[in-house]
Amino acid sequence: MTINCLICHEEILSAVSWSTLWSRPQDHHLCQVCTGKLPFIRGETCAKCCRPFSTLELQFREGDTCTDCVRWNRDPEWWGILDKNHSIFTYDDFLKETLARYKFRGDYVLARAFTPFIKEKLKNLNFDCLVPIPLSPERLYERGFNQSAALIREAGFTPTDLLQRFHSEKQSKKSRLERIHHHQVFEPLSINIENKVILLMDDIYTTGSTLYHAAKVLKNAGAASVFSLTLARG
Repeated sequence: MTINCLICHEEILSAVSWSTLWSRPQDHHLCQVCTGKLPFIRGETCAKCCRPFSTLELQFREGDTCTDCVRWNRDPEWWGILDKNHSIFTYDDFLKETLARYKFRGDYVLARAFTPFIKEKLKNLNFDCLVPIPLSPERLYERGFNQSAALIREAGFTPTDLLQRFHSEKQSKKSRLERIHHHQVFEPLSINIENKVILLMDDIYTTGSTLYHAAKVLKNAGAASVFSLTLARG
């Protein structure tokens, strides 16, 4: 059976051996070229948000933390709200185009392209609930699916809906300050999460505003800790 790359649609050619003949194919849906283009995060990163220090000028680093996270931590309103963010890739031009196809052009099947990388990351994370960042009803209707929930499902996990979201202007149209200081857009669903460890799932971490606002609602609802996993760190 011919298998085509989910990103470039070229046929995936794999070497045939006794092991491949007698074992089931892995859930890998990318060709070697596209896999090679994925900008995996490597080397030193911010201990809080996973931002690669290799892409950051020295003046924007304080010890093992980037200055963005230092600002979050120094604000009494946000200190201790989001325990840590984990990211898999940097948000370069290749990933930006791929995620645009996925989110804004309805290419749902691209969620499967990231399945093996999400599974591998989740092996080392402990959590009680895996929670997708919700879309507002208007945005969900517009896109047709929640991209964060799709990533969870395609990786073989069940998303737990703990939040609902009000409609607001797209985050991509807001400045950094507008994202950080916007009004709360989430509210909790009536589910008991007392002392639970919550792992939020989203596609991109940029300023961290979306994840911090979601984490604040969950912490106020009784969660013991709130972490996040994002595909990309912008």
